[in-house]
Amino acid sequence: MEAVVERGNMTAALKRVLANKGAAGVDGMSVNALWSHLREHWPRIKEELLEGYYAPQPVLGVEIPKPGNKGKRLLGIPTVVDRLIQQALHQVLSPIFDPGFSESSYGFRPGRSAHQAVRRAQCHMADGRRWVVDMDLEKFFDRVNHDILMSRVARKVGDKRVLGLIRRYLQAGMLQGGVISPRAEGTPQGGPLSPLLSNILLDDLDKELERRGHAFCRYADDCDIYVRSRRAGERVMVSLTRFLADRLKLRVNEEKSAVDRPWNRKFLGYGVTRHKKPRLKVAPESVKRLKGMLREYFRQGRGRSLSSLTATLAPKLRGWVNYFKLAEVKGVFEELDGWLRRKLRCILWRQWKRSCTRAKKLMHRGLVEERAWRSATNGRGPWWNSGASHMNAAFPKRFFDGLGHVSLLDQLRRLQCVA
Repeated sequence: MEAVVERGNMTAALKRVLANKGAAGVDGMSVNALWSHLREHWPRIKEELLEGYYAPQPVLGVEIPKPGNKGKRLLGIPTVVDRLIQQALHQVLSPIFDPGFSESSYGFRPGRSAHQAVRRAQCHMADGRRWVVDMDLEKFFDRVNHDILMSRVARKVGDKRVLGLIRRYLQAGMLQGGVISPRAEGTPQGGPLSPLLSNILLDDLDKELERRGHAFCRYADDCDIYVRSRRAGERVMVSLTRFLADRLKLRVNEEKSAVDRPWNRKFLGYGVTRHKKPRLKVAPESVKRLKGMLREYFRQGRGRSLSSLTATLAPKLRGWVNYFKLAEVKGVFEELDGWLRRKLRCILWRQWKRSCTRAKKLMHRGLVEERAWRSATNGRGPWWNSGASHMNAAFPKRFFDGLGHVSLLDQLRRLQCVA
């Protein structure tokens, strides 16, 4: 605990919390108010931590939509003070636990990334492991058994003040709908400590897989094991389901888990081709998720200028391409580019409203008068017109490039050239 509250460690934790920003917790205190609060209250908080009786406040329960409209995910937002303390704990505990974690564990670890996990999975498939045991843990963060988790933490942490503080964080209630609910199991997503605790617990699964000699990749609670036959995969699925239930009190979601060909599944948003050396591609679900997110922006952008809308879209599109820059199948990027430009043309057509306005705009963009009027009065809807030859001729790709619109394919090529 002395290492946790040491000035250098707390300063580094404070910088991290301030940089991450984030919403206020149950006390309503913003990140901007943290520094002034600490100047007044840190001596008391530090004493409580060192004496072992600091009591965390309840977390604020916030529901966010899961990707692809698959229900809601419940986050537990700690107060900014508790985020600071959790971050300070994380900085001390991570160097203790991380060196012992599996080489096949990639989630929430320094120097490791989802891209590395995807590349490693590709290597396992290229080595001839053409079947995957795709395991989904049912409501993992809600089902973590506190006693089992604390016994794993206690393997390397002897300070009872730290152990007690972690358990109090696990048991801190959740405020939702004006009611505070106690927690007997689970580690709420939203705090800096939860990812490390999940890796500590699931390290038992990693070690078991290593003991059996399996090729696998795990990123947080997303674990894929690569085998050479369906029969071997089915045996692995049965035995690991039993292992997780008996050893860690965790359940495998049978509906979302499967033994299948890797090209029929996705891993961290990526899919693969059937080639002997599988090529990475964007999984269809990831494309669908992107379109769903972008549709919201297009709905909101109907009354805005295209330059304003493209400026809003640019960081989202760059971030998406940056994540999927490992993709070796590029057709989907070209298709999405066409879809995006059509959506932007559709907004223009809607904004013009009247036939005379549409004709004038098309003529201004270079169409001859007769074609402009025929196009403006064709009686078709906005979506049809946005894909028609007259709108493509009037507003080609170079027009949108000039607005600063991000071409996914161009951005992918740039990133891959740099790599």
